[in-house]
Amino acid sequence: MTVRPAFAAVVLAAGEGVRLRPLTDHLPKALCPVGNQPLVDHAIARVSGHGDVAVNVHHRRDQLETHLARRGVHVSVEREQALGTAGAIGRLRGWIDGRPVLITNADAWFSGSLDRLVAGWDGERVRLGVGYDPVRPDFAGAWRFVGTSLLPWAWARRMQPEPSGLYEVCWRQAEEEGTLDLVPLDGAFIDCGTPRDYWAANMMWSGGTSVVAGSATIAGSVVRSVVWPGAVVAADECLIEAVRTTDGTTIYPTKPAG
Repeated sequence: MTVRPAFAAVVLAAGEGVRLRPLTDHLPKALCPVGNQPLVDHAIARVSGHGDVAVNVHHRRDQLETHLARRGVHVSVEREQALGTAGAIGRLRGWIDGRPVLITNADAWFSGSLDRLVAGWDGERVRLGVGYDPVRPDFAGAWRFVGTSLLPWAWARRMQPEPSGLYEVCWRQAEEEGTLDLVPLDGAFIDCGTPRDYWAANMMWSGGTSVVAGSATIAGSVVRSVVWPGAVVAADECLIEAVRTTDGTTIYPTKPAG
């Protein structure tokens, strides 16, 4: 019987979130809320129970460090520059300390379980959680990466603390060598990289109704909209398919640009 190894779980939360602007002009991408909960908290919950958790930070790291101080996780601060998905693992090698690594992206909202991903894993092959998507595939012409993977220690120990990506330094070689496993996962997945996808993740979470923070002040009306903590919707306003941030910035992600 295969015994599941104890994991070192790593949440990748250092990204600048350029495509998610203007939302990331106010918060790091990992703190943007889906279902009134920061994306990084969703990611921590996703991997909690599988081992110790570390979160890497860079962009707007002060905000993230303050938030994570209450989450009981190890924080890996990338000060000079963001190190990318592989460089982040390289910087954490001492903390990982021989364990296999469960890696998840903070900006990937995923409603399912990771049970299928970790079940029966022998700790030797690279595993990626995927969903069927022949329109936007990443692998094998039909499968899209859904933001969570397993990395053997034999691979993790090779990572260097320098800017680099897991696909370039690991996944591509494993795919060529036939040692890359694609494991279909159940559940909805949205990469919250753009305002439209971020809004869509909130709508999927809510079943299509508005997502309004408890501390928001709503005097007007909101329809299929996302309202952040402390935001105000005045009596003469009607937000339709909008996102209103804490400082009053409003975007309409579903409307064509221009």
